[in-house]
Formats: sequence, C-alpha cells, structure tokens
Amino acid sequence: MDRPKSLRQQVAGRSRWFTLGLGLKRWLLVLGLGASVAGMGVVYLILILNRGGWLPPLVYDALTLQFLPTFWRAVLPLMLGGLIMLLAVVRLGHNLVQPFLQPGENVAQSLYDHSRRGRGPAIVAIGGGTGLPSLLRGLREYTSNITAIITVADDGGSSGRLRRELGLLPPGDFRNNMAALSRDEALMTQLFQYRFGRMLPDGSGELQGHAFGNLLLAALADITGSFDEALLAAARVLSMRGQVLPSTLDEVTLVADVLVPAGDGPPQVQRVCGESAIPEAAGEVQRLYLDPAGVRAYPYAIQAILQADLIVLGPGSLYTSILPNLLVRGITAAVHSARAPKVYACNLATQPGETDNYGVVEHVDVLHHYCAGCIDIVLANDNLAVPPDTGGGHTIFVQPTWPPARPGRSRLVTADLVDEQRPWRHDSTKLARAIMDILGGNTKSNIGKSEQVA
Repeated sequence: MDRPKSLRQQVAGRSRWFTLGLGLKRWLLVLGLGASVAGMGVVYLILILNRGGWLPPLVYDALTLQFLPTFWRAVLPLMLGGLIMLLAVVRLGHNLVQPFLQPGENVAQSLYDHSRRGRGPAIVAIGGGTGLPSLLRGLREYTSNITAIITVADDGGSSGRLRRELGLLPPGDFRNNMAALSRDEALMTQLFQYRFGRMLPDGSGELQGHAFGNLLLAALADITGSFDEALLAAARVLSMRGQVLPSTLDEVTLVADVLVPAGDGPPQVQRVCGESAIPEAAGEVQRLYLDPAGVRAYPYAIQAILQADLIVLGPGSLYTSILPNLLVRGITAAVHSARAPKVYACNLATQPGETDNYGVVEHVDVLHHYCAGCIDIVLANDNLAVPPDTGGGHTIFVQPTWPPARPGRSRLVTADLVDEQRPWRHDSTKLARAIMDILGGNTKSNIGKSEQVA
C-alpha cells in the first residue's frame, strides 16, 4: 500500500501545474478568452431580455449582482470563473492522463517530467552489447532526445541463429537497448526481454535460448518489410524515451587479425571471423575490419550524429561493440564532422580475451587508431575500492592512469561510476549524472580530477 502523502508533498505536486513550459497556462488563457467572449454574449442577452420587459426585476438584479458594490460586481465573477475553469482543466487533464499513469504517479508531476525531458539535450550514444543499456537507462530520466546507434555485427546466441536462418539483422543488442529506453520496467518490457529456456525431453527445442523480443522484431520485420520499420513499431509498443538505430542496414561480418600463442614458438597472427569468436581467440587484436568494407551508413544515424548536442562512445566491449560502428565510414565521417563534444565512457573492467591488461590510455589509443581525433573527453571510473569478488565475479578494474599532459588530445575526467553490487558494470544513475555534468560544463566541481591524456 502506498504511504499517504504529506501536505507539503501535495502542495508541491499541485504547484507543478503552474511550472513554466508545461503548456497548461497558455491553454488556460485561451479557455479564459473563449469564456469571456461567451460571457459577453450572455450579458447582452440579459440586457435585451431586461429592456424588452421579459425579465423580472428581481431576477435581473440577482443576475447582475446589483446587491454588491460596483467593484465586486466585476472582480467576483472573474475570480469565481477563473477558479471554475482551472478546476475543470485540472480534472479533465487528470481523467485523460490517469489511464496511462503508474499507481501513485502524480498527473502534474508526470506532465512536468514529460515536458522537461522533451526539452532535454539531444544525446547520441554509440555502441552495443550489455554496456550501453546502463547509460541509456540513466539518461532517459534527463531527456527523451536520445539516439542509440547500435552495431549489426553480432552473430552469437539467439541473434546469430535468427541472422543465419532468416537473413535478419541481429536483433539482440537492439532489444536490450530498446528495453533500457522504455518508459518503465513494466510487464511489456519484461516480456520483451523474456528468454525461452524450456527444452524437449531430448534436450532440444527450437525456441531454446531465443528472447521473445528477438522473435517479435523478426516478426515485425517480416510484417513491415524492413528491419528499421520493425524498430519503429516496437518503439511504439514500449513507449520508448528515445530511438534505437542501426549503424548500417547492410549485413556485415566482423573480422580480426589476432596474435595468439603458438605453443612453445612465437605468437602467430590468426584471422578470426565473427564477433563472438574474437574474444574466444584469447589473443591480442592486431587489426579489426568489416567484411564487406564499404557498407553504407544508415542515413538517420548520420543525421542524429550531426544534430547532437553530445556524442557518447560506449560503454561497451571495445573491439566488438564500439569499434564495429566506427568501422562504418559514414558513421566515422559524421562523428568527425559533428560539432558536439565527443565523450568516451571507458569500461570499468578489462574484458578477458579482448582488453586484457588494458588501462584507460590503451582503450583511448585503440579508438584514436581507428577514429583519430574522435574523442574530446574520456570519462573513467576512479572508485577502485570495491572488492573484486563482489557479485560472484572476479573484476579486474581498468586503471585510470594517464601520461603527462600533451596538447591537442583528449581530456580525462574521473568519477565514481561503479555499481557496487556488480562492479564490472556501470551504475546507471552515476554514469548519467556524470555525462550530464560534462554536458553542463560542471566537470571540475562535480566530478573531480580532470587531466590530459595521450
């Protein structure tokens, strides 16, 4: 049962009706203007009836408030009429919006939050995997103008099966990020993320391992005729605060030249095909590229980047979530051309088989290699005090170390970004607050250390 609200909370909630930018007061003025015009008609009708002798004097005196001083004859109807109109608008708005509110949610507060997010900054987040949803989940509380640009190179699990069997762009990363941008974590979002686990007695099962959201996107792609239209349809179902776009609509394979151990001999360069196979190679990535190389960037993704107020790379797997987007030439060109600040949200922990022994600088150097000059600010975690075995894992934190300052390169900003229950992941609230502080220029006072990195 919800706790009853205090008088202060009730007053604060009702005061939201008068907040600037809510869009209510202007329509109250329009309603008042309409009521005034109609009132003039009523006044003239009373005068006509009185002059024609059709209205008894007592009734005329009562309707025109003859028993009051002249000043109050004008002021009292204005005050009473205004209160009646305000009550009517509030109750009408409440009745119209109430079916779409969560239990205990205040109508005025909901309208205020919706208006505030609608005027929020345009933020583009580039990546994929399980890292980016942490950022989106936090940012959706600040703005609805969010665009997530997702890699289409995923070939593992349910996404890989649908890609091979149906020729569909891999839906898994899109599903995760769409769920993160959904209005709430209600039943529909849980259903979207539901993964079938029941197998037949022989251990098989065609639905085994598939996520319902992946199957829904596959069905919508077939119904609408394209994957991007399927994303739009699913966004309406989830009432998303933002949009999720592919970096390209072309089918691509992520290929890496990996330096792997070769027994007692020197390491050998091995060509690895497939996003899911790269970490399994357990070597050092020497080169990363797409096959085919000249894929076209999704036009709406380019448009979102060029119109952004802030561009965020990551968080996410460096080689298999972030870089596949930057290997699409049109995306890289748009990032370079965009006037918005570019922030790299560095991973909290190293990723086995991909970024072993990497610190912040090594992550940044790799990004500069594939997209030179694409990072203005690096955001890294500086809370390394959480025990590495917290949450049942063995977290190896990325060290926020950097060389002496060199002009013309990225600036490092550090903050406590860690989820203390799962220290290998970002805390959505902390990360989003740090990003918004960067956008607002409050990095020195609110985030702490700020230095130059190579």
